[in-house]
Amino acid sequence: MEYTNHRPQPAEGKLGIMIVGCGAVSTTFITGVLMARKGLANPVGALTQYDKIRVTTAEGERYMHYNDLVPLASLDDIVFATWDVYPQNAFQAAMYAEVLNEKDILPVRDELEAIVPMKAAFDKNYAKRLDGDNVKDVRTRWEMVESLRQDIRDFRQKNDIARIVVIWAASTEIYVPYETSVHDTLAHLEAAMKADDREHIAPSMCYAYAALQEGAPFIMGAPNTTVDIPAMWELAEKTQMPIAGKDFKTGQTLVKSGFAPIIGTRCLGLNGWFSTNILGNRDGLVLDEPDNFRTKEVSKLSTLETILSADDQPELYDNYFHKVRINYYPPRNDNKEGWDNIDIFGWMGYPMQIKINFLCRDSILAAPLLLDLCLLSDLAARCGRSGIQRFLSFYLKSPMHDFTKGEQPINNLYQQYTMLKNAIREMGGYPADEKID
Repeated sequence: MEYTNHRPQPAEGKLGIMIVGCGAVSTTFITGVLMARKGLANPVGALTQYDKIRVTTAEGERYMHYNDLVPLASLDDIVFATWDVYPQNAFQAAMYAEVLNEKDILPVRDELEAIVPMKAAFDKNYAKRLDGDNVKDVRTRWEMVESLRQDIRDFRQKNDIARIVVIWAASTEIYVPYETSVHDTLAHLEAAMKADDREHIAPSMCYAYAALQEGAPFIMGAPNTTVDIPAMWELAEKTQMPIAGKDFKTGQTLVKSGFAPIIGTRCLGLNGWFSTNILGNRDGLVLDEPDNFRTKEVSKLSTLETILSADDQPELYDNYFHKVRINYYPPRNDNKEGWDNIDIFGWMGYPMQIKINFLCRDSILAAPLLLDLCLLSDLAARCGRSGIQRFLSFYLKSPMHDFTKGEQPINNLYQQYTMLKNAIREMGGYPADEKID
């Protein structure tokens, strides 16, 4: 049940945002929000803060900011908490990440220093390149869950929090294939957790389970399997909580989901699309491990399939070659570079090429996504929406969908934007007046 006709409850009280991971992405996000509410920075890239949506009223058409359409939480009401395998506080982590200049961190140093990561629920087998020791001393997956639930309850009580959103901004775990006997039902998932099934229950699943049981929406910002299983969908419906995922759409896939529709709209053919990246931050280090890269590869490869579909246009897209690579290159740190070579063909089959070189900043692109995803997930919960939030696909590389029923995800950026706008219109009491075609 993704949508109800209920209008959202007011955004009263404090909104707790609990982030798994206190690295480059998280500290860039937190620092930007703290600076923005002091009037010292602008939250550029966040649709919730800048975008306008056309709505139709009895008086005609007009464009409204999101917060004029629906009651979003104020930046002033956000309280942050993090979990991380490294014990450094958010100020130390932000300085170490070297994403932001010192002058953009120091004005909120005191607030950042107060954000000290809680011990992480961690299994080194899922991220072999990480060696932090700020880790929970738990014996089983079920103890991991119970400890995380207590963290959430303690944070809520200590800070007088009205509502909580939990978002994963930590590293990519090794690939966990869908296992029917474990992941198909909530009962099977819980049994596997209690049996300490470490092969099929990733630490991220413990975070998601704990969040949903404690009445908090959960957002998966990495390509981990986590909530992309029927058992988690069942739990989300049971707890009446929204879930969203997976994998923040920041650099190369953002370009791909926006550019591929140009090829499809012009009915040009595709022979091949080769994508490679260089990245030097902690995410790049983790992805240098083949098992972790496999998880990311599955996410990034899925983008083209529904945009340039062989079923729809077999003569144009029946047999194109698609390859994705990520290369760990420490000198670049958080400054990611994505190269795309696209081999297309046109009139009478004549070949052409397109080259795209995107020099971007990974955490600068990710930070506004975290803000939007947290604010809109909180909104969805207050509106009675539960389960997979497909309208948030705009922000994600590999949008969740019910693969058990043959559903295909929507990866076309412009169609995703239409879904986003229509959902906000509906939650604001206006008709969803755009079609996806």
